[in-house]
Amino acid sequence: MKRATKSIASPAILVLAIVFLFSLKAIAAGNVTYDHRSLSIGGRRQLIISAAIHYPRSVPAMWPSLVQTAKEGGCNAIESYVFWNGHEPSPGKYYFGGRYDIVKFIKTVQQAGMHMILRIGPLLLLSGTSGTVFRQDNEPWKHYMESFTTYIVNLLKKEKLFAPQGGPIILSQVENEYGYYERDYGEGGKRYAQWSAAMAVSKNIGVPWMMCQQWDAPATVISTCNGFYCDEFTPNTADKPKIWTENWPGWFKTFGGRDPHRPAEDVAYSVARFQKGGSVHNYYMYHGGTNFGRTSGGPFITTSYDYEAPIDEYGLPRLPKWGHLKNLHKAIMLSENMLIGGEHRNFSLGPSLEADVYTSSSGSCAAFLSNSDDKNDKTAVFQNMTYHLPAWSVSILPDCKNEVFNTAKVTAKSSKVEMLPEDLKSSSGLKWQVFSEKPGIWGEADFVKNELVDHINTTKDTTDYLWYTTRVSQEANSPVLFIESKGHTLHVFINKEYLGTATGNGTHVPFKLKKSVPLKAGENNIDLLSMTVGLSNAGSFYEWVPAGLTSVSIKGLNNGTLNLTNTKWTYKLGVQGEQLGLFKPGNSGAVKWTVTTRPPKKQPLTWYKVIIDPPSGSEPVGLDMISMGKGMAWLNGEEIGRYWPRIARKNAPNDECVKECDYRGKFMPDKCNTGCGEPSQRWYHVPRSWFKSSGNELVIFEEKGGYPMKIKLSRRKVSEV
Repeated sequence: MKRATKSIASPAILVLAIVFLFSLKAIAAGNVTYDHRSLSIGGRRQLIISAAIHYPRSVPAMWPSLVQTAKEGGCNAIESYVFWNGHEPSPGKYYFGGRYDIVKFIKTVQQAGMHMILRIGPLLLLSGTSGTVFRQDNEPWKHYMESFTTYIVNLLKKEKLFAPQGGPIILSQVENEYGYYERDYGEGGKRYAQWSAAMAVSKNIGVPWMMCQQWDAPATVISTCNGFYCDEFTPNTADKPKIWTENWPGWFKTFGGRDPHRPAEDVAYSVARFQKGGSVHNYYMYHGGTNFGRTSGGPFITTSYDYEAPIDEYGLPRLPKWGHLKNLHKAIMLSENMLIGGEHRNFSLGPSLEADVYTSSSGSCAAFLSNSDDKNDKTAVFQNMTYHLPAWSVSILPDCKNEVFNTAKVTAKSSKVEMLPEDLKSSSGLKWQVFSEKPGIWGEADFVKNELVDHINTTKDTTDYLWYTTRVSQEANSPVLFIESKGHTLHVFINKEYLGTATGNGTHVPFKLKKSVPLKAGENNIDLLSMTVGLSNAGSFYEWVPAGLTSVSIKGLNNGTLNLTNTKWTYKLGVQGEQLGLFKPGNSGAVKWTVTTRPPKKQPLTWYKVIIDPPSGSEPVGLDMISMGKGMAWLNGEEIGRYWPRIARKNAPNDECVKECDYRGKFMPDKCNTGCGEPSQRWYHVPRSWFKSSGNELVIFEEKGGYPMKIKLSRRKVSEV
């Protein structure tokens, strides 16, 4: 029997390729409807391949190139959450500047000729709503939620950004993955889900609404799937199209966690398998970006939100993943009309082998041949032709004859990524300004209590930091301090000297500390700096997830154990330099700075300020913080974010990092980890647009001690190999 060729040879396929390229140049707007096969936009069925790019996780100067790179990668839509916590930082006070200029971002998508999928939610929550039970059938919560939704909808309507108005928005989402948690809220949860859908539909935006992972979604909204694989998903009613709102091409990292990788072959396999009736597919993320400032996707999630996405954190194509998926998209779009309008048949070609065949009334034919065996390559016979199918792969035949793409055969170029270091430099000479805070209470105390308070309920997420301070007068030979905390991290100071740090991690947030303490005769100061590293934003009742100290005691005293849990504690929110705004350009904060060319090292609670020139070249820039401990960084007042080059550890003895990842078989976040024994994040993205030609003010707040003279700026160089 004749073996199928790998090249695109027939004239019909060449014509289809030209049509595919032309279709990416312009996207027509119009009314958006749907049936069980697909969306129809302006009266035409369309297959949607969408790229998630979160506008606040990059900067406006990057948006055009990010969108264009997604388009060149074969995507025809951009998807994003709407970030409630950024747009409404406190009730009724809205912000749409800088990275949060959502209108500018959507218009950037429109100018590129792409569709927009907007997940309004609201999802990422505003602060200042304490006492309100989130995501439940109660009036305060529903008031906040509907008010924000209405505000966003009216803003976008005013700018004519919905498809029926001529805009790019073709789909919107209300809530997010609520089906996982609805049962925990009882009947109120079900009522809330139904209310959310009805509230959204009542806004009359002219495009469909969807609810992901909402298995009881009402008839008025589309139920959708999130996951590493969604080929077996079916909507909850037969009249809705099959939509994949989140295909995770990688996974997030945590401080102290290893580096997860999802092979390009497996991502492509999952997408090709989804074409079994799937019509809207979205990569979460296509560009992950950066958790600037104090934003993050959850406790301990790194400042980098790279997600091993097709476009990396710095805005550069990740090769070969980006190129491999580009080739996949091209192959899929060759069969667009048949996939969403043709007759579909699925049948077995043998053990672990199957064919999904699409035919049209004109006689056209397209086939997807799958080998789901996760170990063995196989030979399939289809329409009297023989095809070699590697393990865990799909071959695409847009004419039912010629294989134009196989998910396991990577032909796209690879790349070499280097971070090229440069010492900090200044045309006026490098001079450091240094200010060290004293541990404990500065200024007036915020309050005093004879108990340990919850960290998050106290700070309301206005700061990462909360001081717990007390005094003891005890005699001891070998005293040992015992502390229990619900998270996230703690620095201990005894008599104003740094003693050590205790911390949880991304899989287990609470922690315990046991440490010998050098108590002196007479009175001793105990100053404990509790810190959060991102907040929970998923799960049931996550607004009640605690943090902070729950127990403090000292053992080994001459008269036994001293339980300090319910003694007198004095509290102070934040750290002094933060409250004084020392990170703001030109702000001395009325504190006494020391000017030096050799800043001190291993000094906790210290602010460093230095004027620098931008690095050479035009490549993206990362701040190399391998020499520092833990803290925050700013450039010209812009929030670079939290830094913490914490070493990646194993979570269990059998946790191993891999040298090579086997793409075959189902992926999970712990399948292909690297980076054991290395910093979980060494470089921190500093957008080029934040730099001035000279006179840039870099500010560092170091919590536990580092070596600032070794801080460098590194240029990210990518070269094809």
